[in-house]
Formats: sequence, structure tokens, C-alpha cells
Amino acid sequence: MTTATTRHSDRRISPVFLGILAVTAVTGWATWTGFANQPGVAVFLFVTAAWIVSLCLHEYAHARTALHSGDISIGAKGYLTLNPAKYTHALLSIVLPVLFVIMGGIGLPGGAVFIERHRIQGRWRHSLISAAGPLTNVLFAIVCTAPFWLGALDGVPADFRFALAFLALLQVTAAILNFLPVPGLDGYGVLEPWLSRSLRRQVEPFAPFGLLFVFALLWVPAVNGVFFDVIDSILSALGIHEVETYCGLELFRFWQGENEFCSVAA
Repeated sequence: MTTATTRHSDRRISPVFLGILAVTAVTGWATWTGFANQPGVAVFLFVTAAWIVSLCLHEYAHARTALHSGDISIGAKGYLTLNPAKYTHALLSIVLPVLFVIMGGIGLPGGAVFIERHRIQGRWRHSLISAAGPLTNVLFAIVCTAPFWLGALDGVPADFRFALAFLALLQVTAAILNFLPVPGLDGYGVLEPWLSRSLRRQVEPFAPFGLLFVFALLWVPAVNGVFFDVIDSILSALGIHEVETYCGLELFRFWQGENEFCSVAA
């Protein structure tokens, strides 16, 4: 098996990731119980930590799929430890996505495990490696929305429900943005192996700017409106009302003060 070529230490879960998981668990408990005097602080820490966990799992899915597809160099790079500090561009993979959540409530895709594509044979394998990351966001979204579409919200505190709804929104936006067929994003990575060599060469120079292009488009009010209408429709189909995601965002932005509307909605 391919994993036999990686050392056990290359696959040991990093204490850094375990620490992030611990923060997620503790702040999730604080959000549920109302332990904190300011619930917004607990929600902010819970959503941020859970979002970083999902980013780590996203990159891990790319790396693990690449390993099983033939890139045995993945283990030595530290990608299998789930340590975000090991990513090629920690700024792109962790820092910027967290900043964009704080600024705009958007699950901006990160990126950056370096895969030695020449080691991998077969177009389907290349496509699957690119798809593995956003599919992880889809799975994370299913988990976050499960209490809503299962009707299992009895006894769930309002603050925790709002936080979970907002976290689900981040996962859905990340999955959709990642799957866009734009150079530099995973959606293009899925399609790229099936394109002609000449077309790939023409598109390659634009890859570093693909994410910036998408983000610039989202600042256009008309595009932003359509995009979030689609997001709201998906979340509504999964049992989450837009009021819940709105209140989750408002709690997350605790520095803006308490929102009376959300207090009533709770």
C-alpha cells in the first residue's frame, strides 16, 4: 500500500491541530451552556476554531488523496499531520480565509498543499485530488445542518443554533466557491486534466489571480445578491432559515454590540 512508504511520524496528528480541536470543543460547550458573560465572544471563538478545523481537513483530503494516487512525497511535507503551519502558503490556507470570514462572512477557499503531479498517473486521479477538498466542505456542511433537517433542535440553545447555522453557511459558500471552474480553484483543477495541453498553457498564467477575481466579483452588489440568494436557497432546503444565519453572523461580530432583533428571534 502507498501509506507503507510514509513514516508513522509523518502521519501522527499534530498537537497544533489537537489544540484547535480543543478550543472548538471548549468554546462550543461555552456557547451551548451560556457560560461566557458575553455569548458573542464564545460564538466567535467557536466558529473561528471550527472553521480552521474544516480548512485543515480540506487540505488533508487533498493530501491524503494524492498519497493514495501515487505522490509518496506528501508525508515528508507534513501535510498528513493536519498541522496548518506545514502548508505551502499558510497565509492563503488559514489567515486569509479567517480574515474574510471576519470581514464579510464568506467562506473563502484557501489553498496550498504542494502536490507533485508528475508522480500521479491518470486523469481521474488528478480530478479526484482536486475534488477531495471541497467535498470535505460538503461533508462538513451536512454535519452542521443535520440537526436542522433532522428536526433535532429541541433543547438546543438559540446561540448554539445560530452559531451552527452560520458555520453551515461558511461551509456551503466554501464548497461552491471551490467548485467554480476558475483557474487557481479546485473546480478548475477537476477540469484541467481533461483540457488540451495548449489550452492549459494559455490559462496557467491566470491561475494566481483566479481567487482575487472571484472575490472582486463578490463585491459587485448584483453578483453578491445572486450568490447569497443561491446560498440561502440551499440552506433553506436543509432546514436553516436566513434569520438564523443572520443572527449567527451578528453574534460572531460581537464587537458591534447586541442585536435586538436576534434577541427577540432567540
